[in-house]
Amino acid sequence: MGLINRKVGDHSVQSSPSPPVGVQEKYAQDNHGEAVHGHLDDMRDPTTRLQRGLKARQVTMIAIGGAIGTGLIIGTGAALAKAGPLSILISYTIVGFVVYMVMCALGEMATWLPLESGFTGYAARFCDPALGFSLGYTYWFKYIIVTPNQLTAGALVIQYWVDRDKVNPGVFIAVFLVAIVLINYLGIRFFGEFEFWLSSIKVLTIVGLILLSLILMLGGGPDHDRKGFRYWKNPGAMKPLYETGDAGRFIGLWSTFVTATFAYLGTELVGVTVGEAQNPRKVIPRAIKLTFWRIVIFYVLSVLLIGTLVPYNSKSLAFATTATTGASASPFVVAIIESGIRKLAGFVNACILLFVFSAANSDLYIATRTLYGLAKEGNSHSIFARTDRRGVPIYALGLSVFIALIAFLNVADDSRKVFGYFVNLVTIFGILTWISILVTHIYFVKARRAQGIDESQMHYVAPLGLFGTYFALVFCILIAIFKNFDVFVHVKGREGGEKFDYKNFITGYLGIPLYLGMIFGYKLVTGTKGWTPLDADLFTGKDVIDREEEEFLAQKAANQKRKPGGWFYRHFVSWLF
Repeated sequence: MGLINRKVGDHSVQSSPSPPVGVQEKYAQDNHGEAVHGHLDDMRDPTTRLQRGLKARQVTMIAIGGAIGTGLIIGTGAALAKAGPLSILISYTIVGFVVYMVMCALGEMATWLPLESGFTGYAARFCDPALGFSLGYTYWFKYIIVTPNQLTAGALVIQYWVDRDKVNPGVFIAVFLVAIVLINYLGIRFFGEFEFWLSSIKVLTIVGLILLSLILMLGGGPDHDRKGFRYWKNPGAMKPLYETGDAGRFIGLWSTFVTATFAYLGTELVGVTVGEAQNPRKVIPRAIKLTFWRIVIFYVLSVLLIGTLVPYNSKSLAFATTATTGASASPFVVAIIESGIRKLAGFVNACILLFVFSAANSDLYIATRTLYGLAKEGNSHSIFARTDRRGVPIYALGLSVFIALIAFLNVADDSRKVFGYFVNLVTIFGILTWISILVTHIYFVKARRAQGIDESQMHYVAPLGLFGTYFALVFCILIAIFKNFDVFVHVKGREGGEKFDYKNFITGYLGIPLYLGMIFGYKLVTGTKGWTPLDADLFTGKDVIDREEEEFLAQKAANQKRKPGGWFYRHFVSWLF
């Protein structure tokens, strides 16, 4: 278990080190507290500060269930039909390992310096201001497009009960939008509590589906058919795609890597919450360890079981993959119905609606905090860094909500296709975010080593170090390059019959030159260069965070003396949170 339990020292109340002698002059500050070598966020201005209102249990539950969504419940069906059960098991396992490496890299930086600007701030301070600029805007652009898309998906799910001819989907879009705006506006404490319960329900739903799938696999369903691994033999464990033989099986396997990647996108949400988490140096490492178990249990075990219940050539599965959203598109529902249970489709559809609503809520939160981080780093107008008395960046929230109004365009069929191209465009930004986090971690490790910070001074260290980071980086780059590989393959029945699908090629890869263009454009305009290991700023603002941590721990200790809590909670529950 050393892979997930690596812990460096006990820093519960220990102050962090000061800059080593020899690099202190690089962090000499003027009277206003701003580093002389570049713009850094002012952590002492109360009008631009977030509030650390996320409790440990909230961050933990968000880490466990925050990224669970329709990618797992629905997306696995298309991957299974395309490549077979063994292919999706391999891809979800390997991509899950890559995601864990990304989270470990992010956790090492976040526990050292829990910046309010999140990983965009780490990129700007540890690697290159141009990378922070490009990462921030591509990440924000992704979520201001994904948020209205989630709202539309929610309206489509409701059509399971209410036909669109009776109630216009725009009504439900408006209801969902007002709800998520209120949740985000009421402050981080309300948001955290709401997401805690939403994530709890999502976790219980996934656990229930896993247990039911296991029971059905062992013959406990109404049909009493003990399937086991029958479908791995007939029709087979791997389905060839586009070609026959081993080449076709490899192409099919690779196609599922793309599906698996998008199922895991959003896991980095924990990195956005570090600026608002209480005692982040203890909470974040625990959340990352639980992310490991979430990947193993929820993702890997789920795809293993669904691959034993539904053959890849199932007619019901083929119908499900043509559905856009809702229970009819879920392979879990296909497995349940084929086992003789007919009454659960409505329940699963309600769960999917809850998943979509939770995703829309957290997507708006991410969009708001990303724009706020850009303003804190000086890459956007300073008004977007202003917060109200609850610590909510209201102007950043307002702009993100205004852009989310484009969800109403999806009500019209003619604009929905154009909007779909936008969604395809921004999904590449999720992979580029992982790449940016990994590159930043490489620069961070080199900087802390050059500045004399050894592992004993760290609150958390990535278990596989730079080896794991480099492995994940290479794999993410491969996925980014070959994400839309099938546009080069001639597929019979494709629209227009063309051998080269130029529409999906443009929307699938345009994000990469946009991302690189912003990096080099920023460099060209500002003349900035990347930080050397000795120049990277690892300490500015750290004294403020250290003091906040000491005050929080002191207050927590005093509260525990007054209210020590029950024996059952202290021994069986508190370890989780």
